[in-house]
Amino acid sequence: MRWTPGGRSPNLEDRRGQGGGFTRMGTGLGIGGGLVVLILSLLFGGDIFTGGSDQTGTGTRTATSGGELAPADSAREEPMVQFVSFVLDNVQDTWKKILPQIGTRYRDAHLVLFRDLTQSGCGTAQATAGPFYCPTDEKVYIDLGFYDELRRRLGAPGDFAQAYVIAHELGHHVQHLLGTEQRVRALQERNPDAVNELSVRLELQADCYAGVWAHATSEQRILEQGDIEEGLNAAAAVGDDRLQRMTTGRVNAETFTHGTSDQRMRWFRRGLSNGDPRECDTFNATSV
Repeated sequence: MRWTPGGRSPNLEDRRGQGGGFTRMGTGLGIGGGLVVLILSLLFGGDIFTGGSDQTGTGTRTATSGGELAPADSAREEPMVQFVSFVLDNVQDTWKKILPQIGTRYRDAHLVLFRDLTQSGCGTAQATAGPFYCPTDEKVYIDLGFYDELRRRLGAPGDFAQAYVIAHELGHHVQHLLGTEQRVRALQERNPDAVNELSVRLELQADCYAGVWAHATSEQRILEQGDIEEGLNAAAAVGDDRLQRMTTGRVNAETFTHGTSDQRMRWFRRGLSNGDPRECDTFNATSV
């Protein structure tokens, strides 16, 4: 991606130098975190729900006592912080233009960078949970170590792969603003048998919304050769079928909550091809 380093978004909260406190994680983990919690806990080992997990798998980082950010780490991560800030602003600026066209005003979300764990409106955010969006406080939570795992363990390198993750989570914020997330949660409460199916449709719509943003970046001429392939590769890397096969050696479609690799790529492409969020209606699609 073509982007200009420098400056930080006013919507970026940097908590990397703060201790998070070991509070037991509740069941309210935000959108995008549920399946990843299971997958990453299987990859890394440990019980992430008690705050006592072995989190060494999220990257080799040096911390000073009390969870403070070491100067060497701060300098090393600064380019990534600025990249995340650029993508955050670019995605949100895109939705500020698009949402009013379908009758909804966009309200900025915040993005929280943290190390290992921090508190969110949806409970304790831990690195092992992966990035997620919390509708309660309208914030995206990311530990930068996830990008190392995306590249090394999940085989999805590249800056646009990293941007896709942010765009997907902000897609959940769009769903929150449109009321989609609230309606889905109500439907899940009324029909527990449909919880997983509805979750898959919610996640695939967020992938499509990420594609809507990607369509806008192509018009801005900030895409470089290979960027779209990186985004598609990232979508495929976090498909339910692929992650289950990696961790258990088998696939159980009945437990899918995010969609297969093929589905995630397909809906990302759909948003990319037309740039219209109205084409991302996974809930009225006969088949996803």
